[in-house]
Amino acid sequence: MPDLYRVACAAGFSGDRLGVAKPLVDELKRLGGPSCLIFESLAERTLALAQLERQQNETLGYEPLLAEMLSPILADCVRAGIPIVGNFGAANPQAAAQLIQQLAREQGIENIKIAIVHGDDMAGPEYEKILKSSLSEEDQNILKGSALVSANIYLGAKEIADALSAGAQVVVTGRVADPALTVGPLMAYFQKSWEDWDFLAAATMAGHLLECGAQVTGGYFADPGYKEVPNISDIGFPIVEFDESGNITVTKPIHSGGLVNRMTVTEQLLYELHDPAQYLTPDVVADITEAEVKECGENRVQVVGVRGHPRPHTLKANICIDGGWLAEAEISYAGPRADQRAQLAAQIIRDRLGSILNLRIDLIGLASLFPSDSGNGPKIINQEYRDVRLRVAAAHRDRAMAMQVCREVTALYTCGPAGGGGVRTSLKPRLNTLVGFVPREKVVASFNFYQEAVS
Repeated sequence: MPDLYRVACAAGFSGDRLGVAKPLVDELKRLGGPSCLIFESLAERTLALAQLERQQNETLGYEPLLAEMLSPILADCVRAGIPIVGNFGAANPQAAAQLIQQLAREQGIENIKIAIVHGDDMAGPEYEKILKSSLSEEDQNILKGSALVSANIYLGAKEIADALSAGAQVVVTGRVADPALTVGPLMAYFQKSWEDWDFLAAATMAGHLLECGAQVTGGYFADPGYKEVPNISDIGFPIVEFDESGNITVTKPIHSGGLVNRMTVTEQLLYELHDPAQYLTPDVVADITEAEVKECGENRVQVVGVRGHPRPHTLKANICIDGGWLAEAEISYAGPRADQRAQLAAQIIRDRLGSILNLRIDLIGLASLFPSDSGNGPKIINQEYRDVRLRVAAAHRDRAMAMQVCREVTALYTCGPAGGGGVRTSLKPRLNTLVGFVPREKVVASFNFYQEAVS
């Protein structure tokens, strides 16, 4: 058995760039040896929105770009023996598997083995008591007074590994921890114990480095004049090489744009880590306090020394509830005294709606990223802005109340300061998120191979 396994990541979020999977598959084929292609396309709100979509249409609720993501590489991967693993099942893994089966048939792929991971969806009435007990008392009261949209557990990697060991060529999941997409293939290949904490921790951090796609190959890193990234328009997506000892090497396809160096890898290694000594995942608690990050060639960085501790006794639950309506409206002011006119427009909105709505008001182009949610940001003085965009937002359970934001900002065309234009408005359902922790013995996860219904 070769002691090196490669995992390539072709998506870091839902809506990520298309067309990047083919260069990754070509590179995996060029390099040879065992490998896997993963797609990480699920975020917390992504899944809740997918649940809403499925409620409207039971055939939907999976990654909307799934066909575009897989069509260019599905046949290639099957022929080359490169399994595909993705959380693109979102709220409806069964329907995603059905679509993949259809794509395979259209491409002449016979008897493709598609595995579906189950167990993350806990929105049914049978889970009501479990979910309630997983929350703080304050959040229990919030849940009691709100409509439940979705409740999903972050599953680990075991069902992915079991499916691959059973011969799956494609594994479709819903909510799993992002690193699990990488841990599963590595555990299936190396056949390590599920209590080999150091190996699991290293595999988890390999997945963590991959999970945001091009973020580790220079995308989010780029800052002109300070952190230069070559040919970023054609950025290569990441590949991790992993050995039996748990050593990680991050790289990217040859001749692709972007950059892999000690700084890009260190930034991604620390991304979203609340505690470098205790990165909690369903499979292990990872510890990177003794890890070393070192360059070992052009666009090649090795990470060694990751340590692991026994997995937590609980699994994280994301519970999304109806948050009423979110109204947003924008209008632009340009030319002399644009900032003063925009601030007068903001004051008009405060005078008319501030007593009945909790407003968020931003002057985009002045300091829109910095003021508090109250909209009472720093006073701008002694500066002249030629182009300022006023943004007003408010959330309310009553649709009609929220809609007043859109109407009042639109009215600024003629009722407000001179020269306002380019109004855009939006009114959409809002989701709120609660976080709970469920005893892992209450969660039953499994996988099965997709079988078409016989009509």
